[in-house]
Amino acid sequence: MIYLKSKSEIEKMKKAGRIVAELLLLLEKHVKPGVTTKELDRIAEEFIVSCGAKPSFKGYYGFPASLCTSINEQVVHGIPSDRVLQEGDIISIDCGVLLDGFHSDAARTFPVGKISKEAERLIEVTQQSFFEGLKYAIVGNRIGDISHAIQKYVEDNGFSVVRDYVGHGIGKQLHEEPPVPNFGKPGRGPKLAAGMVLAIEPMVNLGTFAVIELDDGWTVVTADRKLSAHYENTVAILENGPEILTII
Repeated sequence: MIYLKSKSEIEKMKKAGRIVAELLLLLEKHVKPGVTTKELDRIAEEFIVSCGAKPSFKGYYGFPASLCTSINEQVVHGIPSDRVLQEGDIISIDCGVLLDGFHSDAARTFPVGKISKEAERLIEVTQQSFFEGLKYAIVGNRIGDISHAIQKYVEDNGFSVVRDYVGHGIGKQLHEEPPVPNFGKPGRGPKLAAGMVLAIEPMVNLGTFAVIELDDGWTVVTADRKLSAHYENTVAILENGPEILTII
């Protein structure tokens, strides 16, 4: 069942989203060669708690951290550790915040120092694919219209879209109906209605779209071990168009 949010509930999600947005800006300043992903996670948890909120991810189905930190060929759900970021890496940071009973969720991929032109372009295309999909996040359209726009933009630029993991509805629960794929045909799926709130999150690979889950039960990597990037925002569907809740 798709749960439509009231204006006051969306305002609560916007407050949670602002914390997410501020946190990602803070973490961007700390992403540099020599830092560990565990240190980034510590910074994140301290910031979230200082805002009177809770990390959405910590303890979620047993996940051990406040952030997902996915490096290079890691697509999603990387667990923070003592791994040290190296010059030329890229890192996808995904974070969620629970405030006043509602979640918001966003992700960005950041360069670590100077990166290759290929990696730069992957990050740029991944981010822009979100905004291509957002153009269709309009009352009366369907989920598939968003999905198709993302896929077309990504593939037109020579990259591939992950199929095994998708975006989702969000609200009182971190993951709600409906699923929001980043691929598919237009005109399919649930019709968009005012009050729907979606986490739209393209996961884009340099090579094949195929992925593998590692033995830790969380970390997902590209099957060919080529780079992957991730860009996500929490988006409210409103009568006058979409509103991103996780950008300042």
